[in-house]
Amino acid sequence: MFENLAWLILFLPLLSVAAITLFTRSKPRASAQISIFAVIAAFVLSLIVFVFFRGSETNSLPQASVPWLWVGDFKADIGLRLDALSLGMMLIVTGVGSLIHIYSWGYMKDDPGFARYFASLSLFTFSMLGIVMADNFLMMFIFWELVGISSYLLIGFWYEKASAADACKKAFLTNRIGDFGFLLGILMVWAVLGSLNFQDLEIRLVPHMKDYAPVATAAGLLIFCGAMGKSAQFPLHVWLPDAMEGPTPVSALIHAATMVAAGVYMLCRVFFLLNVPGSHALEVIAWIGGFTALLAALIAVQQNDIKRILAYSTLSQLGYMVMSVGMSGPTAAMYHLTTHAFFKALLFLGAGSVIYAMHHEQNIWRMGALKKKAPATYWTFMVGTLALSGVWPLSGFYSKDSILAQALETNHIALFVLGVFVALLTTFYMFRLVFVVFFGGARSEAADHAHESPDVMTWPLRILAVMSIIGGVMGIEGLYTKQFAPNAEGHAAGFGQQLLAPFSHSPLAAYLGLFAVIMGLGAAYALYSRSLFDPLPEKLGWLSRAMRNRFYFDELYERVIIPFTQEALAKFANAIDRWIISGFMVRGASGTTDLVGRALRLLQTGSLQTYAFLLVAGVALVLYLVLLR
Repeated sequence: MFENLAWLILFLPLLSVAAITLFTRSKPRASAQISIFAVIAAFVLSLIVFVFFRGSETNSLPQASVPWLWVGDFKADIGLRLDALSLGMMLIVTGVGSLIHIYSWGYMKDDPGFARYFASLSLFTFSMLGIVMADNFLMMFIFWELVGISSYLLIGFWYEKASAADACKKAFLTNRIGDFGFLLGILMVWAVLGSLNFQDLEIRLVPHMKDYAPVATAAGLLIFCGAMGKSAQFPLHVWLPDAMEGPTPVSALIHAATMVAAGVYMLCRVFFLLNVPGSHALEVIAWIGGFTALLAALIAVQQNDIKRILAYSTLSQLGYMVMSVGMSGPTAAMYHLTTHAFFKALLFLGAGSVIYAMHHEQNIWRMGALKKKAPATYWTFMVGTLALSGVWPLSGFYSKDSILAQALETNHIALFVLGVFVALLTTFYMFRLVFVVFFGGARSEAADHAHESPDVMTWPLRILAVMSIIGGVMGIEGLYTKQFAPNAEGHAAGFGQQLLAPFSHSPLAAYLGLFAVIMGLGAAYALYSRSLFDPLPEKLGWLSRAMRNRFYFDELYERVIIPFTQEALAKFANAIDRWIISGFMVRGASGTTDLVGRALRLLQTGSLQTYAFLLVAGVALVLYLVLLR
């Protein structure tokens, strides 16, 4: 039963793509209904499988696999793995994805590409489910690339705009850089351990620990390259903010429940390969995650586009998750990934509601006074802001606290201090956004005539707000603990104990996290509660300009990396192709064959006397050689 349900969950969105593309492309309403039904059905089936899993005493359900390739000793299957890790992610992808699909019905209703949009959403959902459910590296990599294609289609959905076309190309090419390293890491693991199946690799790794240890750092960092691309970690972080060129529900899907989560999920899935004695991969991963969290938070402080602020917030929170994995805390990373899916989807959809109310205005300094004009959007957005900031007892407090506690437990004091400072910055830039957008007076005519969004858009906000409130005490951390530390001590059982557990488990992390929230909120209130313009540029000077211009990473890449790849590397590749491959190998081989053919053709004259002469000459030559010997 579980095998059949698993295959159905995976292929329902793909069937939706086929139905829309082949039959209902000219019927927008029917296309949307098919897509929404497919993802909701996948969520219900995932919930059924999850309930049976929670009632079982095993750490995983029976795997479903179909043979695909068998070449010598190499065997590849299309296999599905159902355990706590994959089932948790399946619920996130289909559950949050369902709300985003429903929200899109209202947000995209007047778009001429309505059917194409929902077909692309379904393809994205299918691709992400394939990554989540894959039981081997090869299948994961195939769906990994399908997610890249899907994101290309969705980010560039409004391809008539030059900025959208450039953004989808930027995302696609940047991810290819990370995926190249990921592929090399997969090949290295296969060369050393002789398998690509995750369960087989985990079994084979124990007796072959000595063989794997010398290459563990290189293999781990190459695999991490894939996560650097998908989860937009430094230095491959530059594509994510530009992904805002797609429709706002796409931003919610990419930045909350799917694409950016894929990198963190992959690191947790293969954590046993990274956590090898003698490997320094985790230490590098931790510091890259920490640096990304700090860098993105600083940039967010001076962004004025509401979606870009949230985009850099996502970058920062992904840095938290990657940092947690690097500190040997996959449980805390997945815990934060799950709660983040709730409140970041809420914030992006809330931003979409604001943009809808503002007639597609995105500059926060042209908004204001939306608290009274869009009350449902305001209150739900406030819940998301409080959860992201880490205010007790909302979900973000618990998951962020688990990462800070992990830093203390593993004696990463510098990363702990960095995490607390990033929490302060997070509260500051989010309440900067809230004060400017929802309070004060209307700063434009659009703000003066703003209105609340329709129910089809506000009800998903309400549901996500509820999940953002209760997500921290739903037992999510215990679910992932069952995956990564099945023998660990049980967590607080009672509701009251769960509410106060962080203060007894790691009081320093909990209290300093709340102190950071108070400091960030106080600074944001002092600077922005009554401001008509941003006072920071005058106070910070060049630093403010650097943050507003994203520390000039795009300009740096354009002047250094791109000229190198376009000029030096491209010319070298062109020379190899023109002179060696095309010239010497292809044209050389064909030219030699042509010359030999022309020479042999000279012997075929059609003259009987010539043939007789050649026959006699040949016989004479043979006789001469025989007699000479």
